[in-house]
Amino acid sequence: MASTFLSFFLLFITVYTADGFYEFSVDRCLFNSTDLKDIQYIRSYYFNKIEEVRFDSRVGEYVGYGNGVKDAEAWNKDTGNLAAMRAQRETVCQHNIGIDYQAVLSKSVKPTVRVYSTTPSAGKHPAMLVCSIYDFFPKQIKVSWTRDGQEVTSGVTSTDELADGDWYYQVHSHLEFTPRSGEKISCVVEHASLKQPLVTDWDPSLPESERNQIAIGASGLILGLILSLAGFIYYKRKARGRILVPTN
Repeated sequence: MASTFLSFFLLFITVYTADGFYEFSVDRCLFNSTDLKDIQYIRSYYFNKIEEVRFDSRVGEYVGYGNGVKDAEAWNKDTGNLAAMRAQRETVCQHNIGIDYQAVLSKSVKPTVRVYSTTPSAGKHPAMLVCSIYDFFPKQIKVSWTRDGQEVTSGVTSTDELADGDWYYQVHSHLEFTPRSGEKISCVVEHASLKQPLVTDWDPSLPESERNQIAIGASGLILGLILSLAGFIYYKRKARGRILVPTN
């Protein structure tokens, strides 16, 4: 699943200049995985920053724009050149993509996921869940929500991937919803470091922070009762030992 959201560009630039004119070509490899069917090879020819001719592996031939139309027509008649360009997707792109994938996957770090409830500041729904994902690498990540096994698309907002400054990233996704009894809500994370999506269910019981607050409050109450009882016992014992002296 990780391959669905990795995307890189391989750029190969060739520049020619003469008498103030500027001509260059750019080779690009666009891909979602190492499979050849998921790879697109594009070579663009520019003159003074204007693209005039493009070869796209999905088209299979040159396409001209403006002054480049005649060039494209002439180049398309060269069957040897077309065969060489069509082979670039495999010989250039797939080879380099395999190297990049290995480099990325060997250095990827699995994310830490936490799902908790919070009070929405304003909105159409009375409840909000937050899915916080921490300490992952590389940056590309996909976060989604499911409700009783069905993906949720409304009421979902997410932050951009935030750099921690230590090569790791974090991201936070919010889900506004109206609670239903017995439902199951999950945060689904897809990342290059994971062989399959990481699913974290929301536990509708009290969050740990709230449980800690209740525990601290209960401990304080019990301690107060013990001190009050001790004071009351001490007072009663002092009262029993007190000698009353009559006055005239």
